[in-house]
Amino acid sequence: MQDFRVATFLTVCRTMNYTRAAEELNVTQPAVSQHIAYLEKAYGASLFDYRNKKLALTAAGRMLRDALSTMAHDEALLRDRVAEAVAGSRVDLVVGMTLTAGEYLVAAPLADFLVEHPRYRVTVRSGGTAELLELLGMGKIDCAFVEGFFDKSAYAWNVYRSERFVCVCAPDHRFSQDPGRVEDLFGEHVLVRERGSGTRAVLEHALAARNLSVDGFSQVSVVESLDIIKVFVQRDMGIAFLYEAAVDRELREGTLRAVELEGFSVEHDIAFIRLRNSIFEQEFQYLFDCLAGSGSHT
Repeated sequence: MQDFRVATFLTVCRTMNYTRAAEELNVTQPAVSQHIAYLEKAYGASLFDYRNKKLALTAAGRMLRDALSTMAHDEALLRDRVAEAVAGSRVDLVVGMTLTAGEYLVAAPLADFLVEHPRYRVTVRSGGTAELLELLGMGKIDCAFVEGFFDKSAYAWNVYRSERFVCVCAPDHRFSQDPGRVEDLFGEHVLVRERGSGTRAVLEHALAARNLSVDGFSQVSVVESLDIIKVFVQRDMGIAFLYEAAVDRELREGTLRAVELEGFSVEHDIAFIRLRNSIFEQEFQYLFDCLAGSGSHT
């Protein structure tokens, strides 16, 4: 069973603030300090230090956080499995999905999986990549399909699919100048997702590789809904950079047009991630194998 001092440590890791951790745990700040001191003595290493007046994990602290996060998640999942064994053979999983991954790549294979495996009951949580990583670390979700960047050394992961990233516009959009390169689009109004979304991160990374940034466009509007972005672009309110899978139907129907750009061939992986060294790794891998091998996926 999870030690209460472990819960304190993981809360401090998440909040990076002793006062906030004490408030969340409904204990005093000295109690939080005592719990951390106990763990530091038990493991013989400093877990936190202060850098520029900010709390930071030491190398030992990061190692312990990763291990204890997995153990805490496994304990919670194990409790669920024991309850399921008593009640029957039902298997509950909470799966996180970013918008593109969820709506355009994973939904159909997951639906097929659930039809074929009725003992599984899946709860789906949607969010940006950063939000899902936080939920995974907190044990609020069991695994996730994400389109953004993440620390690959911190998680167990598989590439679910590599997706092409394209610029789209209205079919009859008139550009201020012929768009041969991505720089030629900087006179345009660009519609982007919010910070923390995988789609936004991939765009920023691709531009940064060319010493460019989103701020270089003449006008930038943030729209959190992928479907609204597509409607706005169809109404010629601006251009957007999206995964090809997200606009496949519109491109085929001719309601959106892809803009081919010289030297801007961007592909990015959709990844299936979960905490490392979980005792349920075989179960997660089975889910991934079934979804990746689904006929709906190809």
